[in-house]
This record gives sequence, C-alpha cells and structure tokens, in this order.
Amino acid sequence: MPYLSLLIILPLLAALLVVFLPNRNQTTFRWIALVASLLNFLLTLLLFFRFDKSVAGYQFVEQTDWITLSLGPLGVVSIDYFLGLDGISLPLVLLAGLVLAIGAISSFEIKQKQKAYFALYSLLSASLMGCFVALDLFLFFLFFEFMLLPMYFLIGLWGGERREYASIKFFVYTFLGSIFILLVMIGLYLSVADPVETAVAMGLVPGKELVDANVIADVQNYLQEGRIEADQIVHTFSIPYMAEPGNYLPQSLLNIAADHVLFGQSARMLAFVLVFLGFAVKLPVVPLHTWLPDAHVEAPTPVSVVLAGVLLKIGGYGFIRIAYGLFPDGAIVFAPWLGGLGVLSIVYGALNALAMNDLKRMIAYSSVSHMGFVLLGLASLTSEGVNGALFQMVSHGILSAMLFLIAGVLYTRTHDRQLDSYRGLAARMPGYVTLTAIAFFGSLGLPALSGFIGEFFTIMGAFNSPYLPNWMAPVATLGIVLAAGYFLWTLQRLFFGEFWSKHEAGLLTDVTPRERLMLVPLAALALMLGILPGILLNLTQSTVGEFLKNF
Repeated sequence: MPYLSLLIILPLLAALLVVFLPNRNQTTFRWIALVASLLNFLLTLLLFFRFDKSVAGYQFVEQTDWITLSLGPLGVVSIDYFLGLDGISLPLVLLAGLVLAIGAISSFEIKQKQKAYFALYSLLSASLMGCFVALDLFLFFLFFEFMLLPMYFLIGLWGGERREYASIKFFVYTFLGSIFILLVMIGLYLSVADPVETAVAMGLVPGKELVDANVIADVQNYLQEGRIEADQIVHTFSIPYMAEPGNYLPQSLLNIAADHVLFGQSARMLAFVLVFLGFAVKLPVVPLHTWLPDAHVEAPTPVSVVLAGVLLKIGGYGFIRIAYGLFPDGAIVFAPWLGGLGVLSIVYGALNALAMNDLKRMIAYSSVSHMGFVLLGLASLTSEGVNGALFQMVSHGILSAMLFLIAGVLYTRTHDRQLDSYRGLAARMPGYVTLTAIAFFGSLGLPALSGFIGEFFTIMGAFNSPYLPNWMAPVATLGIVLAAGYFLWTLQRLFFGEFWSKHEAGLLTDVTPRERLMLVPLAALALMLGILPGILLNLTQSTVGEFLKNF
C-alpha cells in the first residue's frame, strides 16, 4: 500500500475536485478540503501505529525511476520518485496531519472566494507533506518551492490591510533562500554517483534487483580508483546516497577527501553555509526572521496556524536531513556559530514579544524565540539536544497553532488584536481563558506541559555539548524567564480585573463548539506529551542515535 504517496495524492485530488466543481457549490468546497485533511490525519496515525520504533532506517519506502537522461560524457541523470519515513520525519508528518486538519476546520470562517481558497489550501497541504517524506533531493526541492505559490496567494488574497506587502516579503525571503539550496543541490548531484544504477550501467549485474552490498562496495572501489567510464556514471539526487562518502567522485567539488577550495574557503564549508542560510530563512533564525511577524499579522487565522504549526518546521527538518545529514563536517566546524545564533534568536525574539501590544505579533516573536531552542539543540550535536530539538518542533507546532487560534477567537468577534483594547475577559469568557492559560503555560515551559520537555532537553544538550561554549545554555534559559514575563503579562492584561473593552460587550461571547473542536484536542495533546513524553521520544531516539554516529 503506497501510504506515503496517499499523503500527497489525497489533498491533490481534493484540490482538483474543488477546481472542477461548479461555483454554485460554495459550501461543498470546505467539506472536500476537510474530508481530505481528516483522511490524511487518520493515515498519519496508521503510519504511527505500524512504525517499528526499534529500526533506525527508513520505513514505508516507495521508489521508482522518474527521470533518466543520458548526457554522454557527462554521465547519466537519474531522478527517482523516492519516499520514506524514519524517526526524524514521522513526528513531523504526524504534526502536519493534525495541524492541517485543524486548519481546515478553522478555514470554515473563510467566506470569500472559497473555491480558490480551498484549492490553494489543499495544494499547500500536499506540498508540506511531500517535503517531509521526499528522500530524493530534487523531489524535495520541488515540494519546497511549490509550497511558496499557495502560501503567497493565501496571504496576499485573504490577509489583512498590508497583505500584499507581507506576501511579497514572505515570497522573496524564501525564494532567495531556495536559490542557495539549489546551488548546493546541483553541486551535490555532480559529485555523487548512484552505486546501484552505475552497477547496472557497467554491466556488473543485469538488473537493480540483483545488486547487493558486495556489488555496491565494488562500485564504490572502482569509483575511487577512477576505473569507471564517465558515460557509465549515473549521477543521483538520492539523499541516502549523498550521505555516503563512498559514493562521491574522487575529484568532485564536494568530496570531503578532495578538500576543494572556492574563493579561498573550503567548498564543503561554503556549501554548508549556503544550505544553512536557505533553511535559516524558513526556521526562521535572527536576523533572517523579519518576514515572519508581517506574514503572521496579515495572514488569516487558519493560514497563521499552518504557517506556525507546520511551515516553520521545514526549516528545522532541512537542517537535520540536508545540512547536517550531508555536511556533518560543516555542522561540527560551525557548531559554536549556530549555537550562538540559536541563543540570539531565543533572547531577541523574547524581548520583542515582551514589547508587543498586538497579540498576533507577540505570538509571532515568541515563535522566533522558541524555534531558537531548536537551533541550539541541533548545534549541540548531542542525543539530548537533537531529540529535544525534534520534541520542541512538535511541541511548538501544537502550542503555536493553539495560540493563533486563540488570537483568532478575539479577532473574529471584534477585528481588534490590541491587548490594551480588553480587560477582565475571564468573567465573560471562562472557557476561553482556560484554553488560553493552557497554551500560555505550555509555551512558557511549565512542567507537565509539552513545552517544558523540549526546552529542558535542548538546554541539557547544550550543557553537555563538547562543541558549544559553556555560557550558551545559561543565557538560553533567559528566554524561558522572558517567556514567563510576556505570557503572564498578557494573561493579566486580557483576563484579570474588572471587565472592560473598547468594543460592544455582547460581541465577546465564549468559545463556540467549532472553536472547542479545534482547541481542546491541541490542549489535550500538549498535556499528554508533557506527562508522557516517551510517546514522541521513543519514535526519535533510534534514528537520532544512528544519525549522531556521523559526528
């Protein structure tokens, strides 16, 4: 059963169905997108229960030839439709399935241009899923680039007053980062051979199904000895093959043994920096973060939910799978710099959040701060740090989605997100204040909630890291203190004291059944992961342990 293909195909089919249905079926569009999202979420749960946690390698693998082109003396181009899951990608696939389903429910508030909206939303869902399951770098890049298009229009057409500015800024920042990744992707392709396809091209075996470990070892030896004709070398975009040093051509630009120099610097170190910059925009890392507050403030609530809950995680996933997975030497060399940028993001994001009066902008800057913990954990190159970074990504995805839904509750009622426009809401909205308190306390790292586990492990990893200076972990804890400051201050300003609002009191009603349907599962999951973190850590630890053997 092609489970991973279905994760991509289901939302694509939903998008096509929405496009070809007549415009008079406006209410049908939302139900098509919702059903596709719910089916995808159920499929991710099936993958979770069938996943073998003791296996560090890829599972549910789907691979078939897609593009094969002979270039004569330049070798053969081979691009595969190659999908797979491991303990690093499965938690993020689960997160994406949940958040996209919640976002589809939230999208029921969209009343204008519903056909275009739900078609674009379904396309975005397919692209996001594709990024997390693609194991061919060319295929990953297609999904990575394609998701810019629906997100650009979702912000630009359904956003706030400055939506055009925010959507263009988002597109330009991410597109420039993609160019850096593209340059390195081309360099990797020219440097790496597919040992299986090359064995067939050389005539060592009649078909790929007969290639075993001994044949692969022979091809790698022939490759290093220069005994393979250029027109028999099959180049590849396969991420697993790119992670094997034996598959690199001896004098290729990015071969670790060749130690080539570009512009006076190591070619591999430059490649690592370019890939890092490409994904740092998406995470985002200070100072490449400025598109995020604008995009969040102007985006409609469901788009903000998906942007914070899933889209930012592609930056962290790209660091692990591509930057760290393919350039472990660069990760070690630049570890102190990356850790420093993580600490800077933590503190700078928290200080900005403390100064915000706009609820959505405050949550956006808190995301910058919390994603800084992800970078710090990865920079530590320790089991605690990397597992903590993955846990933090999932935890932040849940809590940030909840936070933007909470901001949306107020905005849909009054079209006002300013904190000084409200006071004493607890008396009129008791259900709302309860759910808000769970999201706030989870985000500030209160024990028994998911935010505590991720931050605890990343800081512990930074303390134990042989690559990071001793001061980084203590300074990072300042972000937790500041988070307590801006979340508790916001809680006090909105909910405590005598009721007062700039708006008509009758508008400020408690959460509706639809809003509870979105918020309560996220709150329950934040509590469950805070009390039983092993549910997630048991998924990641085997793969992370194998991953860290490269360092």
